[in-house]
Amino acid sequence: MRTTVGIIGAGPAGLLLARLLHNAGIDSVVLESRDRAYVEHRQRAGILEQGTVDVLRAAGAGARMDREGLRHDGIELRFAGRRHRVDFPALTGGRSVTVYAQTEVCKDLIARRLEEGGPLLFEAEALAVEDAESERPRVRFRHAGRQDVLECAYVVGCDGFRGVTRGVFPTSSRVYERTYPYAWLGILADVAPSHDELVYARHDRGFALLSMRSPSVSRLYLQVPADTDADDWTDEAVWDELERRLETGDDWRLERGPVTQKSVTPMRSYVHEPMRHGRVLLAGDAAHIVPPTGAKGLNLAVGDVVTLARALVHERDTGSSELLETYSATCLRRVWQAERFSYDLTTLLHRDPADTPFDARLQLARLDRITSHRGAETDLAEAYTGFPLDA
Repeated sequence: MRTTVGIIGAGPAGLLLARLLHNAGIDSVVLESRDRAYVEHRQRAGILEQGTVDVLRAAGAGARMDREGLRHDGIELRFAGRRHRVDFPALTGGRSVTVYAQTEVCKDLIARRLEEGGPLLFEAEALAVEDAESERPRVRFRHAGRQDVLECAYVVGCDGFRGVTRGVFPTSSRVYERTYPYAWLGILADVAPSHDELVYARHDRGFALLSMRSPSVSRLYLQVPADTDADDWTDEAVWDELERRLETGDDWRLERGPVTQKSVTPMRSYVHEPMRHGRVLLAGDAAHIVPPTGAKGLNLAVGDVVTLARALVHERDTGSSELLETYSATCLRRVWQAERFSYDLTTLLHRDPADTPFDARLQLARLDRITSHRGAETDLAEAYTGFPLDA
């Protein structure tokens, strides 16, 4: 098989890149090791920045998002029994975020890809990427019981942290990472959200988040020790702990309902530099991971592929590889700002087992600063709604 751009991974990064390239008249083949049902149902991120929403609309993949997505104009911070709403449009010149699950983004992009006949191979396992520094790198893969080779002008690894693509990068590549001493216990519940916007709660017992997937499905999280087994928590115990950590000094109440899913999400930060080696490029989780507190993972992947698609179109139209040569540096500026924000928000709201009473008071002082100083609050709102896709 031959194509211009070989894309490994049919998550949001790979699927959106294929969509952007198709719209620009550049052919690609997408290889995905899992089956379609798995890709369309694995639970991941659910917050789309303003820039991500704009990109999906412009790409012709935003119709269902606009019908079913939930626009949010703010979040609520809770600490020391207090409630404070951060008004995004007022602080950012009109920007907002949209609650629309990554699973739904993938469904929409898969449907468009298959409708238009673009090559998208499920259960196609990439075995190796070869000849990264040549003009025709190759992907060896297994599909339908036999091995095959995909020859490309460029290979893009959207295959996540455990994918094969990073293996072609030289040992001189730098890896930066941090593992946090806690995790998130998350539940999906068939109950209407108890608040119409996301609630981020800092509590002496640990962090809690009230989120949602739809007007009738709630998504909630608790900070737990990193080695937690979800099965050790009964549904009643989860609701009881959420109620404690989300409590306020007024008459707000947490609504309970049947728990349909329960899982534990580890917390880590990771960046691989550079994001390009020869004609092989990384995008999304293959290049960087952020703790979920700042809702940046999916949105960073969108920023990567928008930057990459622009560079590939520029090369085709002008013959210049200038934008491809600066792809890594361009993306990493945005990546590190997202890493900073995610780290700041995580350490602001979570209780580290090693924290002292001094650390706890510093958290409260930081929250008091955000909720009483417009400049500090604006910085949070601008970061949460999204850094520019070209920076």
